[in-house]
Amino acid sequence: MGRIITFMGGLGASVGLVCCFTALLPFVLASVGASSLIATLYRDSILFPFVGVSLILMGLGLWMMRRNR
Repeated sequence: MGRIITFMGGLGASVGLVCCFTALLPFVLASVGASSLIATLYRDSILFPFVGVSLILMGLGLWMMRRNR
């Protein structure tokens, strides 16, 4: 279970950071036809907490893996 939580946290953090620091999110949303969500999702007030929660989730998974040794 710890490996899955660590993987999902790392994946969420990396996607969130790529979307924060590059212009990838508008291109992805426009390519899937959801360009109306750009104004809502492409904000630091949404992406930074997402990255924070993902990093906490990754830390929890690492802690669970270390505890089960």
